[in-house]
Amino acid sequence: MLAVAYAEAGGTGDGLARASSSAEPKMEFVPKAPREGINVSKTHPLKEAATLILGICGVLVLLFVVLAFSVDVAVRFIPPDMESKLFSSMDFDHVFDAVADERTESVQELVDRLARHWEDAPYTFRAVVVRSGDPNAAALPGGTILVTTALLDEVETENELAFVLGHELGHFKNRDHLRRLGREVVYLLAFAAVSGVGGGSVPDLATISKELTSKGFDRGQESDADRFGLEIVYEEYGHVGSAWDFFERLAAEAVVAQILVAYLSTHPASDGRIDGLKDLAVRRGWALEGPSEPF
Repeated sequence: MLAVAYAEAGGTGDGLARASSSAEPKMEFVPKAPREGINVSKTHPLKEAATLILGICGVLVLLFVVLAFSVDVAVRFIPPDMESKLFSSMDFDHVFDAVADERTESVQELVDRLARHWEDAPYTFRAVVVRSGDPNAAALPGGTILVTTALLDEVETENELAFVLGHELGHFKNRDHLRRLGREVVYLLAFAAVSGVGGGSVPDLATISKELTSKGFDRGQESDADRFGLEIVYEEYGHVGSAWDFFERLAAEAVVAQILVAYLSTHPASDGRIDGLKDLAVRRGWALEGPSEPF
């Protein structure tokens, strides 16, 4: 029978191939519209957007935290003499509008006296009086201490000014000024890299330093600077009397407090600040009263 089939097909394999192909069903493509919801997330678009935004914010916050920590670590490896060299060329006098005030020499002499009580102080401090209607004082990288004309107008005794200057020396002792500047520079560069704003250029350090004088340190840094400043005042005068009179007047006189709001914004005078200083003096056995020196 196989032979007959082979003969009827013409004796070749082609006939079998034709017979087999004719038996296969024909496939036909019928186009259809895609079913609804395909490739569409079941999550609400607003929820997805919120998740994305929160994720990006979380990454940026983590980035800034890491950068801040890196700056704190790096500061430990930057010796003060290197810091002084790096910032020796900064024209702080011009940026901050320094003035030839007749009290500058007295401020410098007081800074030098106070600094002698900081054993092995690694800075050569320079006092600069700047013209400003806002009572303020600030520590700048390299050893520069700014004092505004308005602050000098408000202090009534040398002891009051000594505590303010000692407080700024405390920021140098703890390298707070350099940490703050370093963080600001790193943040600006990181923000420029992420946003494209600024083109990633290196910011002007003198200008940034001026902007930072309007921002305060955190409470921990302020408290540490207070303790260091009060200790220096005691070492200089043998008592801490009148050291905090400046701040007590701010609390007692509402008008003066309004005038000195700029100083309070950078050196917070919390309700317990003066009490904390007095408690420190009592614990250390420092005399709370003593003669005040004129300024």
